[in-house]
Amino acid sequence: MVRYYSSIFEGPANNPNGQRQRSRLAELQEGNYHRATVICRFLTLSQDFADDEVEEKKITPLSDEQTRDIQVLKTYGAAPYGAALKKLEQQIKEKQASVNEKIGVKESDTGLAPPHLWDVAADRQRMSEEQPLQVARCTKIIQDEKDTEKSKYVINVKQIAKFVKPDVTYGDVGGCKEQVEKLREVVEMPLLSPERFVNLGIDPPKGALLYGPPGTGKTLCARAVANRTDATFIRVIGSELVQKYVGEGARMVRELFEMARTKKACIIFFDEIDAVGGARFDDGAGGDNEVQRTMLELITQLDGFDARGNIKVMFATNRPSTLDPALMRPGRIDRKIEFSLPDLEGRANILRIHAKSMSVERDIRWELISRLCPNSTGAELRSVCTEAGMFAIRARRKVATEKDFLSAVDKVIKGNLKFNSTATYMQYN
Repeated sequence: MVRYYSSIFEGPANNPNGQRQRSRLAELQEGNYHRATVICRFLTLSQDFADDEVEEKKITPLSDEQTRDIQVLKTYGAAPYGAALKKLEQQIKEKQASVNEKIGVKESDTGLAPPHLWDVAADRQRMSEEQPLQVARCTKIIQDEKDTEKSKYVINVKQIAKFVKPDVTYGDVGGCKEQVEKLREVVEMPLLSPERFVNLGIDPPKGALLYGPPGTGKTLCARAVANRTDATFIRVIGSELVQKYVGEGARMVRELFEMARTKKACIIFFDEIDAVGGARFDDGAGGDNEVQRTMLELITQLDGFDARGNIKVMFATNRPSTLDPALMRPGRIDRKIEFSLPDLEGRANILRIHAKSMSVERDIRWELISRLCPNSTGAELRSVCTEAGMFAIRARRKVATEKDFLSAVDKVIKGNLKFNSTATYMQYN
Protein backbone atom coordinates (compact mmCIF):
# COMPACT_ATOMS: atom_id res chain seq x y z
CA MET A 1 0.00 0.00 0.00
CA VAL A 2 2.90 2.35 0.74
CA ARG A 3 4.39 1.65 -2.67
CA TYR A 4 1.05 2.34 -4.31
CA TYR A 5 0.72 5.68 -2.54
CA SER A 6 4.33 6.62 -3.28
CA SER A 7 3.94 5.87 -6.98
CA ILE A 8 0.87 8.05 -7.14
CA PHE A 9 2.20 10.90 -5.05
CA GLU A 10 5.53 11.24 -6.85
CA GLY A 11 6.13 14.65 -8.41
CA PRO A 12 8.56 17.54 -8.70
CA ALA A 13 10.12 18.69 -5.50
CA ASN A 14 9.05 22.28 -6.11
CA ASN A 15 5.45 21.31 -6.86
CA PRO A 16 3.20 22.34 -3.91
CA ASN A 17 0.66 19.64 -4.77
CA GLY A 18 3.40 17.06 -4.66
CA GLN A 19 4.59 18.30 -1.28
CA ARG A 20 1.08 18.07 0.14
CA GLN A 21 0.73 14.57 -1.23
CA ARG A 22 4.07 13.50 0.24
CA SER A 23 3.12 14.93 3.66
CA ARG A 24 -0.19 13.04 3.44
CA LEU A 25 1.73 9.85 2.65
CA ALA A 26 3.89 10.36 5.72
CA GLU A 27 0.77 10.84 7.86
CA LEU A 28 -0.75 7.67 6.46
CA GLN A 29 2.42 5.71 7.09
CA GLU A 30 2.62 7.02 10.64
CA GLY A 31 -1.07 6.25 11.22
CA ASN A 32 -0.64 2.71 9.92
CA TYR A 33 2.30 2.21 12.24
CA HIS A 34 0.34 3.42 15.27
CA ARG A 35 -2.66 1.32 14.26
CA ALA A 36 -0.51 -1.79 13.90
CA THR A 37 1.10 -1.04 17.26
CA VAL A 38 -2.30 -0.78 18.95
CA ILE A 39 -3.46 -4.03 17.35
CA CYS A 40 -0.31 -5.83 18.48
CA ARG A 41 -0.73 -4.52 22.02
CA PHE A 42 -4.41 -5.58 22.03
CA LEU A 43 -3.53 -9.07 20.86
CA THR A 44 -0.83 -9.34 23.50
CA LEU A 45 -3.19 -8.21 26.27
CA SER A 46 -5.92 -10.58 25.02
CA GLN A 47 -3.51 -13.50 25.07
CA ASP A 48 -2.36 -12.60 28.60
CA PHE A 49 -5.98 -12.29 29.76
CA ALA A 50 -6.88 -15.64 28.21
CA ASP A 51 -3.90 -17.27 29.90
CA ASP A 52 -5.01 -15.81 33.23
CA GLU A 53 -8.54 -17.17 32.70
CA VAL A 54 -7.19 -20.62 31.91
CA GLU A 55 -5.10 -20.55 35.06
CA GLU A 56 -8.09 -19.40 37.13
CA LYS A 57 -10.46 -22.02 35.63
CA LYS A 58 -8.35 -25.04 36.29
CA ILE A 59 -10.66 -28.02 36.90
CA THR A 60 -10.21 -29.49 40.34
CA PRO A 61 -10.86 -33.24 40.64
CA LEU A 62 -14.06 -34.27 42.44
CA SER A 63 -13.95 -36.24 45.63
CA ASP A 64 -15.33 -39.75 45.85
CA GLU A 65 -18.35 -38.57 47.81
CA GLN A 66 -19.18 -35.88 45.23
CA THR A 67 -18.82 -38.40 42.41
CA ARG A 68 -21.12 -40.81 44.23
CA ASP A 69 -23.70 -38.07 44.82
CA ILE A 70 -23.61 -37.10 41.14
CA GLN A 71 -24.21 -40.71 40.14
CA VAL A 72 -27.16 -40.89 42.54
CA LEU A 73 -28.71 -37.75 41.06
CA LYS A 74 -28.18 -39.07 37.54
CA THR A 75 -29.80 -42.36 38.51
CA TYR A 76 -33.05 -40.62 39.46
CA GLY A 77 -33.05 -38.27 36.47
CA ALA A 78 -31.93 -35.18 38.42
CA ALA A 79 -29.11 -34.41 35.95
CA PRO A 80 -29.28 -31.38 33.59
CA TYR A 81 -32.16 -31.70 31.13
CA GLY A 82 -33.41 -34.67 33.18
CA ALA A 83 -36.95 -33.32 33.56
CA ALA A 84 -37.19 -32.44 29.86
CA LEU A 85 -35.93 -35.88 28.80
CA LYS A 86 -38.33 -37.61 31.18
CA LYS A 87 -41.23 -35.59 29.79
CA LEU A 88 -40.18 -36.48 26.24
CA GLU A 89 -39.96 -40.18 27.13
CA GLN A 90 -43.43 -40.03 28.65
CA GLN A 91 -44.81 -38.43 25.49
CA ILE A 92 -43.18 -41.14 23.36
CA LYS A 93 -44.72 -43.86 25.54
CA GLU A 94 -48.15 -42.25 25.26
CA LYS A 95 -47.83 -42.06 21.47
CA GLN A 96 -46.78 -45.71 21.28
CA ALA A 97 -49.67 -46.74 23.51
CA SER A 98 -52.16 -44.83 21.36
CA VAL A 99 -50.75 -46.39 18.18
CA ASN A 100 -50.91 -49.90 19.67
CA GLU A 101 -54.47 -49.29 20.78
CA LYS A 102 -55.55 -48.14 17.33
CA ILE A 103 -53.92 -51.00 15.44
CA GLY A 104 -55.09 -53.58 17.99
CA VAL A 105 -51.74 -54.71 19.39
CA LYS A 106 -51.99 -56.39 22.80
CA GLU A 107 -48.90 -57.06 24.87
CA SER A 108 -48.26 -60.54 26.24
CA ASP A 109 -48.64 -61.21 29.97
CA THR A 110 -45.19 -62.80 30.11
CA GLY A 111 -43.41 -59.99 28.26
CA LEU A 112 -42.45 -62.34 25.39
CA ALA A 113 -43.30 -62.15 21.73
CA PRO A 114 -46.12 -64.36 20.36
CA PRO A 115 -45.05 -67.97 19.74
CA HIS A 116 -45.43 -67.71 15.96
CA LEU A 117 -42.67 -65.07 15.96
CA TRP A 118 -40.15 -67.26 17.79
CA ASP A 119 -37.04 -68.40 15.92
CA VAL A 120 -35.57 -71.10 18.14
CA ALA A 121 -32.85 -72.13 15.67
CA ALA A 122 -31.55 -68.57 15.36
CA ASP A 123 -31.65 -68.16 19.14
CA ARG A 124 -29.57 -71.30 19.65
CA GLN A 125 -27.05 -70.13 17.08
CA ARG A 126 -26.85 -66.73 18.77
CA MET A 127 -26.35 -68.39 22.16
CA SER A 128 -23.40 -70.38 20.83
CA GLU A 129 -21.83 -67.24 19.37
CA GLU A 130 -22.58 -64.81 22.22
CA GLN A 131 -22.44 -66.46 25.61
CA PRO A 132 -23.86 -63.54 27.65
CA LEU A 133 -27.07 -63.69 25.64
CA GLN A 134 -29.58 -66.11 27.09
CA VAL A 135 -33.05 -67.08 25.98
CA ALA A 136 -35.76 -67.37 28.62
CA ARG A 137 -36.94 -70.93 29.14
CA CYS A 138 -40.71 -71.22 28.90
CA THR A 139 -43.17 -73.95 29.69
CA LYS A 140 -46.33 -74.12 27.62
CA ILE A 141 -49.54 -74.93 29.46
CA ILE A 142 -51.93 -76.53 26.97
CA GLN A 143 -55.51 -75.87 28.03
CA ASP A 144 -57.52 -76.21 24.84
CA GLU A 145 -56.61 -76.68 21.21
CA LYS A 146 -59.31 -74.32 20.01
CA ASP A 147 -58.26 -71.15 18.26
CA THR A 148 -60.25 -69.06 20.72
CA GLU A 149 -58.25 -70.31 23.68
CA LYS A 150 -54.81 -68.77 24.08
CA SER A 151 -52.03 -70.88 25.48
CA LYS A 152 -50.34 -69.58 28.60
CA TYR A 153 -46.60 -69.43 29.13
CA VAL A 154 -44.79 -69.43 32.44
CA ILE A 155 -41.18 -68.28 32.74
CA ASN A 156 -39.28 -70.76 34.87
CA VAL A 157 -36.44 -68.42 35.81
CA LYS A 158 -38.59 -65.57 37.13
CA GLN A 159 -41.71 -67.38 38.26
CA ILE A 160 -41.32 -66.37 41.93
CA ALA A 161 -41.47 -62.63 41.20
CA LYS A 162 -44.70 -61.00 40.10
CA PHE A 163 -44.02 -57.82 38.16
CA VAL A 164 -47.14 -55.73 38.44
CA LYS A 165 -47.95 -52.16 37.54
CA PRO A 166 -49.84 -50.94 40.60
CA ASP A 167 -53.13 -49.25 39.76
CA VAL A 168 -53.90 -48.32 43.36
CA THR A 169 -53.64 -44.68 44.42
CA TYR A 170 -53.73 -43.00 47.81
CA GLY A 171 -57.42 -42.26 47.21
CA ASP A 172 -58.14 -46.00 47.22
CA VAL A 173 -56.66 -46.47 50.70
CA GLY A 174 -58.86 -45.71 53.67
CA GLY A 175 -58.27 -45.81 57.41
CA CYS A 176 -54.45 -45.79 57.04
CA LYS A 177 -53.61 -42.10 56.84
CA GLU A 178 -50.82 -42.16 59.42
CA GLN A 179 -49.32 -45.37 58.03
CA VAL A 180 -49.27 -43.98 54.49
CA GLU A 181 -47.38 -40.88 55.64
CA LYS A 182 -44.72 -43.04 57.30
CA LEU A 183 -44.38 -45.18 54.17
CA ARG A 184 -43.96 -42.08 52.02
CA GLU A 185 -41.03 -40.96 54.17
CA VAL A 186 -39.35 -44.34 53.81
CA VAL A 187 -39.99 -45.12 50.14
CA GLU A 188 -41.33 -42.15 48.22
CA MET A 189 -39.08 -39.35 49.46
CA PRO A 190 -35.72 -41.12 48.82
CA LEU A 191 -36.81 -42.02 45.28
CA LEU A 192 -38.36 -38.69 44.29
CA SER A 193 -36.16 -36.24 46.27
CA PRO A 194 -32.75 -37.86 46.86
CA GLU A 195 -31.04 -34.46 46.99
CA ARG A 196 -32.51 -33.81 50.44
CA PHE A 197 -30.57 -36.72 51.91
CA VAL A 198 -27.47 -35.79 49.90
CA ASN A 199 -27.49 -32.23 51.27
CA LEU A 200 -27.87 -33.44 54.85
CA GLY A 201 -25.32 -36.21 54.40
CA ILE A 202 -27.53 -38.98 55.81
CA ASP A 203 -28.62 -42.31 54.39
CA PRO A 204 -32.35 -42.87 53.86
CA PRO A 205 -34.03 -45.92 55.39
CA LYS A 206 -33.47 -49.14 53.47
CA GLY A 207 -36.62 -51.04 54.31
CA ALA A 208 -39.82 -51.09 56.29
CA LEU A 209 -41.82 -53.78 58.09
CA LEU A 210 -45.61 -53.62 57.84
CA TYR A 211 -47.30 -55.66 60.53
CA GLY A 212 -50.82 -55.96 61.79
CA PRO A 213 -53.93 -58.16 61.66
CA PRO A 214 -54.94 -59.66 58.30
CA GLY A 215 -57.03 -57.41 56.09
CA THR A 216 -55.85 -54.05 57.44
CA GLY A 217 -54.36 -52.77 54.15
CA LYS A 218 -50.66 -53.64 54.29
CA THR A 219 -50.37 -54.83 50.68
CA LEU A 220 -52.72 -52.10 49.47
CA CYS A 221 -50.56 -49.32 50.96
CA ALA A 222 -47.41 -50.83 49.45
CA ARG A 223 -48.99 -50.87 45.99
CA ALA A 224 -50.18 -47.26 46.37
CA VAL A 225 -46.67 -46.05 47.25
CA ALA A 226 -45.19 -47.93 44.29
CA ASN A 227 -47.71 -46.33 41.96
CA ARG A 228 -46.80 -42.85 43.22
CA THR A 229 -43.06 -43.36 42.64
CA ASP A 230 -43.50 -44.94 39.17
CA ALA A 231 -41.11 -47.69 40.24
CA THR A 232 -41.03 -51.34 39.28
CA PHE A 233 -43.08 -53.19 41.90
CA ILE A 234 -42.05 -56.81 42.54
CA ARG A 235 -44.22 -58.81 44.89
CA VAL A 236 -42.78 -62.02 46.30
CA ILE A 237 -44.74 -64.43 48.49
CA GLY A 238 -42.59 -65.77 51.32
CA SER A 239 -43.72 -69.37 50.85
CA GLU A 240 -42.50 -69.35 47.22
CA LEU A 241 -38.93 -68.97 48.46
CA VAL A 242 -39.13 -72.30 50.30
CA GLN A 243 -37.78 -74.99 47.97
CA LYS A 244 -37.05 -78.67 48.51
CA TYR A 245 -33.57 -78.56 46.95
CA VAL A 246 -30.61 -77.30 48.95
CA GLY A 247 -29.55 -73.78 47.98
CA GLU A 248 -32.47 -73.18 45.61
CA GLY A 249 -34.20 -70.59 47.81
CA ALA A 250 -30.96 -68.67 48.41
CA ARG A 251 -30.31 -68.62 44.66
CA MET A 252 -33.77 -67.18 44.03
CA VAL A 253 -33.18 -64.38 46.53
CA ARG A 254 -29.79 -63.59 45.00
CA GLU A 255 -31.16 -63.47 41.45
CA LEU A 256 -34.08 -61.36 42.61
CA PHE A 257 -31.82 -58.61 43.95
CA GLU A 258 -29.57 -58.82 40.89
CA MET A 259 -32.62 -58.26 38.74
CA ALA A 260 -33.74 -55.32 40.91
CA ARG A 261 -30.36 -53.60 40.52
CA THR A 262 -30.89 -53.39 36.76
CA LYS A 263 -34.06 -51.31 37.20
CA LYS A 264 -34.06 -47.53 37.42
CA ALA A 265 -36.14 -47.70 40.60
CA CYS A 266 -37.46 -50.89 42.16
CA ILE A 267 -39.60 -51.78 45.17
CA ILE A 268 -39.43 -55.38 46.39
CA PHE A 269 -42.38 -56.37 48.56
CA PHE A 270 -42.02 -59.60 50.55
CA ASP A 271 -45.50 -60.67 51.62
CA GLU A 272 -45.82 -63.15 54.51
CA ILE A 273 -42.12 -62.83 55.34
CA ASP A 274 -42.58 -65.00 58.45
CA ALA A 275 -42.46 -68.04 56.10
CA VAL A 276 -38.69 -67.55 55.63
CA GLY A 277 -37.77 -64.94 58.25
CA GLY A 278 -38.60 -66.89 61.40
CA ALA A 279 -36.25 -67.09 64.35
CA ARG A 280 -33.43 -69.61 63.92
CA PHE A 281 -33.48 -72.82 65.93
CA ASP A 282 -31.65 -76.12 66.19
CA ASP A 283 -33.53 -78.75 64.21
CA GLY A 284 -31.71 -81.62 65.93
CA ALA A 285 -30.01 -82.79 62.73
CA GLY A 286 -26.75 -80.96 63.32
CA GLY A 287 -27.33 -78.18 60.82
CA ASP A 288 -29.67 -75.46 59.66
CA ASN A 289 -32.56 -76.25 57.38
CA GLU A 290 -33.23 -74.74 53.97
CA VAL A 291 -35.49 -71.98 55.31
CA GLN A 292 -32.71 -70.63 57.51
CA ARG A 293 -30.26 -70.64 54.59
CA THR A 294 -32.73 -68.59 52.58
CA MET A 295 -33.08 -66.10 55.42
CA LEU A 296 -29.29 -65.76 55.75
CA GLU A 297 -29.04 -64.98 52.04
CA LEU A 298 -31.77 -62.37 52.44
CA ILE A 299 -29.86 -60.74 55.31
CA THR A 300 -26.69 -60.72 53.20
CA GLN A 301 -28.49 -59.04 50.30
CA LEU A 302 -29.96 -56.40 52.62
CA ASP A 303 -26.45 -55.50 53.76
CA GLY A 304 -25.10 -55.61 50.22
CA PHE A 305 -26.87 -52.69 48.51
CA ASP A 306 -26.42 -48.98 49.07
CA ALA A 307 -29.09 -47.15 51.06
CA ARG A 308 -29.03 -44.35 48.50
CA GLY A 309 -29.50 -46.80 45.67
CA ASN A 310 -32.56 -47.55 43.62
CA ILE A 311 -33.85 -50.51 45.68
CA LYS A 312 -36.37 -50.27 48.50
CA VAL A 313 -37.51 -53.34 50.42
CA MET A 314 -40.78 -53.78 52.29
CA PHE A 315 -41.89 -56.74 54.39
CA ALA A 316 -45.39 -57.65 55.55
CA THR A 317 -46.43 -60.06 58.26
CA ASN A 318 -49.17 -60.56 60.82
CA ARG A 319 -46.83 -62.30 63.29
CA PRO A 320 -43.92 -59.92 63.96
CA SER A 321 -42.94 -61.71 67.17
CA THR A 322 -41.76 -64.78 65.22
CA LEU A 323 -39.21 -62.92 63.06
CA ASP A 324 -35.48 -63.32 63.62
CA PRO A 325 -33.78 -60.46 65.54
CA ALA A 326 -30.97 -60.33 62.97
CA LEU A 327 -33.51 -59.45 60.30
CA MET A 328 -35.29 -56.90 62.49
CA ARG A 329 -32.29 -54.83 63.53
CA PRO A 330 -31.91 -51.21 62.33
CA GLY A 331 -29.90 -50.97 59.14
CA ARG A 332 -31.88 -53.77 57.54
CA ILE A 333 -35.39 -52.86 58.61
CA ASP A 334 -35.33 -49.23 59.70
CA ARG A 335 -39.05 -48.60 60.08
CA LYS A 336 -41.66 -50.77 61.76
CA ILE A 337 -45.15 -49.56 60.85
CA GLU A 338 -48.16 -50.99 62.66
CA PHE A 339 -51.45 -51.36 60.79
CA SER A 340 -54.09 -51.47 63.49
CA LEU A 341 -57.86 -51.74 63.16
CA PRO A 342 -59.42 -48.60 61.64
CA ASP A 343 -61.31 -46.18 63.86
CA LEU A 344 -64.83 -44.85 63.28
CA GLU A 345 -63.76 -42.25 60.74
CA GLY A 346 -61.52 -44.75 58.95
CA ARG A 347 -64.32 -47.33 58.71
CA ALA A 348 -66.69 -44.76 57.22
CA ASN A 349 -64.03 -43.72 54.72
CA ILE A 350 -63.43 -47.35 53.70
CA LEU A 351 -67.15 -47.87 53.12
CA ARG A 352 -67.32 -44.75 50.92
CA ILE A 353 -64.32 -45.91 48.87
CA HIS A 354 -65.84 -49.33 48.15
CA ALA A 355 -69.26 -47.82 47.43
CA LYS A 356 -67.87 -45.44 44.78
CA SER A 357 -67.99 -48.16 42.14
CA MET A 358 -71.46 -49.36 43.21
CA SER A 359 -74.94 -48.13 42.38
CA VAL A 360 -76.18 -46.98 45.78
CA GLU A 361 -78.60 -44.44 47.19
CA ARG A 362 -77.33 -40.96 47.92
CA ASP A 363 -78.63 -40.59 51.46
CA ILE A 364 -76.90 -43.60 53.05
CA ARG A 365 -75.63 -42.90 56.58
CA TRP A 366 -72.10 -44.33 56.44
CA GLU A 367 -71.32 -43.24 60.00
CA LEU A 368 -74.25 -45.29 61.29
CA ILE A 369 -73.12 -48.38 59.38
CA SER A 370 -69.54 -47.95 60.58
CA ARG A 371 -70.76 -47.75 64.20
CA LEU A 372 -72.40 -51.14 63.71
CA CYS A 373 -69.03 -52.62 62.63
CA PRO A 374 -66.77 -52.29 65.69
CA ASN A 375 -63.29 -53.83 65.55
CA SER A 376 -63.67 -54.60 61.84
CA THR A 377 -60.88 -54.70 59.29
CA GLY A 378 -60.90 -53.20 55.82
CA ALA A 379 -61.41 -56.63 54.26
CA GLU A 380 -64.54 -57.21 56.36
CA LEU A 381 -65.95 -53.82 55.37
CA ARG A 382 -65.36 -54.65 51.73
CA SER A 383 -67.25 -57.90 52.27
CA VAL A 384 -70.12 -55.87 53.75
CA CYS A 385 -70.35 -53.80 50.54
CA THR A 386 -70.27 -56.96 48.42
CA GLU A 387 -73.04 -58.60 50.45
CA ALA A 388 -75.14 -55.42 50.20
CA GLY A 389 -74.91 -55.70 46.43
CA MET A 390 -75.92 -59.36 46.64
CA PHE A 391 -79.03 -58.43 48.65
CA ALA A 392 -79.97 -55.90 45.95
CA ILE A 393 -79.49 -58.54 43.24
CA ARG A 394 -81.70 -61.01 45.09
CA ALA A 395 -84.42 -58.35 45.35
CA ARG A 396 -84.05 -57.62 41.59
CA ARG A 397 -83.12 -53.99 42.20
CA LYS A 398 -80.52 -51.94 40.35
CA VAL A 399 -79.57 -49.79 43.35
CA ALA A 400 -78.37 -50.88 46.80
CA THR A 401 -80.20 -49.22 49.67
CA GLU A 402 -79.28 -48.55 53.27
CA LYS A 403 -81.42 -51.50 54.32
CA ASP A 404 -79.21 -53.77 52.18
CA PHE A 405 -76.11 -52.52 53.98
CA LEU A 406 -77.72 -53.08 57.38
CA SER A 407 -78.64 -56.63 56.39
CA ALA A 408 -75.09 -57.19 55.15
CA VAL A 409 -73.72 -56.00 58.51
CA ASP A 410 -75.90 -58.52 60.32
CA LYS A 411 -74.72 -61.30 58.03
CA VAL A 412 -70.99 -60.54 57.79
CA ILE A 413 -70.04 -58.92 61.10
CA LYS A 414 -72.25 -60.98 63.38
CA GLY A 415 -71.41 -64.13 61.43
CA ASN A 416 -67.70 -63.53 61.93
CA LEU A 417 -68.20 -62.90 65.64
CA LYS A 418 -70.08 -66.17 65.94
CA PHE A 419 -67.36 -68.02 64.05
CA ASN A 420 -64.57 -66.48 66.13
CA SER A 421 -66.22 -67.59 69.36
CA THR A 422 -66.23 -71.27 68.45
CA ALA A 423 -63.85 -73.61 70.23
CA THR A 424 -62.31 -74.84 66.97
CA TYR A 425 -61.24 -71.34 65.94
CA MET A 426 -59.87 -70.57 69.39
CA GLN A 427 -57.86 -73.79 69.30
CA TYR A 428 -56.07 -73.01 66.03
CA ASN A 429 -55.43 -69.32 66.75
